[in-house]
Amino acid sequence: MEFEELVQLAGSGEAETLEFKKSTGQLQRAGETLCAFLNGQGGRVLIGVTDEGKITGQAVTDTTLQGVAEILRRLEPAVYIPLIPVLLPGSERRVLVLEAWPVPGKQPYVFDGRAYRRIGTTTSIMPQDQYQTMLLARSHSQQRWENAPATGISLADLDATEIRKTLQTSIDVGRLHGDVVENPADILDRLGLRADGVLLNAAVVLFSNKLLPNYSQCHIRMARFKGTTKTEFIDNKQVYGHALQLLREAQIFLDRHLPVAGRIIEGKMERQDRPLFPPLALREALVNALCHRDYSNPGGAVSLAIFDDRLEIWSDGTLPFGLRVEDLKRDHQSRPRNPLIAETFFRRGLVERWGRGTQTIVQLCLQAGHPEPEFIEQAGAVGVRFPIHGYVPPQRVGHDLTQRQRAILQILSYGTASLREIVERMDDKPSSATVRAELYQMKQWALVELEGFGRGSKWRLVDQRKS
Repeated sequence: MEFEELVQLAGSGEAETLEFKKSTGQLQRAGETLCAFLNGQGGRVLIGVTDEGKITGQAVTDTTLQGVAEILRRLEPAVYIPLIPVLLPGSERRVLVLEAWPVPGKQPYVFDGRAYRRIGTTTSIMPQDQYQTMLLARSHSQQRWENAPATGISLADLDATEIRKTLQTSIDVGRLHGDVVENPADILDRLGLRADGVLLNAAVVLFSNKLLPNYSQCHIRMARFKGTTKTEFIDNKQVYGHALQLLREAQIFLDRHLPVAGRIIEGKMERQDRPLFPPLALREALVNALCHRDYSNPGGAVSLAIFDDRLEIWSDGTLPFGLRVEDLKRDHQSRPRNPLIAETFFRRGLVERWGRGTQTIVQLCLQAGHPEPEFIEQAGAVGVRFPIHGYVPPQRVGHDLTQRQRAILQILSYGTASLREIVERMDDKPSSATVRAELYQMKQWALVELEGFGRGSKWRLVDQRKS
């Protein structure tokens, strides 16, 4: 930490994640506050700063450092807390910065046998019922598949570049604090993905380049089907890889198979593209599937399926106990199946916060003018189904529509448009005569209608609810 950053912190005042101590004479209280930070969202203790935020520093000797180390040893379970001495300009005095960031699955922490919590700028003893609740959650977390020791995987089998990128990105977006380090093992320790130097299954899911034969569940199935059933493939792909790689592969597959509707902005010679689905909603759904699936099933996978009328994303595993499908569209308690994996995605900035993913998906779709997605639980899996805006089933016309006819319907699903505007928005750039013929054919099928006369006339979709 540089002195300039220290000045900024001191000037911001004490907060829920920041406390000042004038000197190491207040180490006992500092230990209690560090414990409270570990039981919350983390924080920093600055030793050598007054309650008012004045930076005074103090002399730091070997005895001083030994005293700090002794305080840290009284925290349980054992936790790594960096000690960062910041030298005051023109002085031998230093401010000691102690950073306490909780490791998922390790709470509650205690100091001298007592648990503490942080509310605002106050540190206090944690109530017994809260302590018992956190203790029960920890007991459950210790039995999860993700925090069991990895099998047949060493540190050399992990993607070191991706590990370093995770640390750098987490710091850049403000979701992990401390200095940047290069050693992958140290980074994994900070992320809670090693226990006593042993790699956990979560580290394999997130970063491993070696997945077979022990981790065959780390893969994604992707398919583009012809029509609305799984009868015929247009494209079919399976990829094995760590979760971050699978997310990228899924996004590439989506880019390849999802068309983009375009229009010319009125009054400007500019094309505005509109995707078939909100990209952020699809990414959120994919991240949810990768974070919350049941990895204990070696035959399972995340699946992505694109049909003419919908897109579906599925993951193995049922909803957590007490959570129902209908709860996913409203405020609900966050119960991640794999909190270590979910926390890493959060720190990478790929999800906003726990417990809001499904609601975010719904909001993104509605804000973009798309139909509301459907959440499903069946046959030991959880899925989300995105209906295609403006899709017309074949039975509406007695036979299936051509690709060009569907493209026209997709354009009109966003509002009325003239013949010229429809032609401009189409990717294959057909002639006006061709598009006019398609429109009048679909007019006979009662799919579209013409309103107005002459140059001011516009085409629009027929309201299927009235047909």
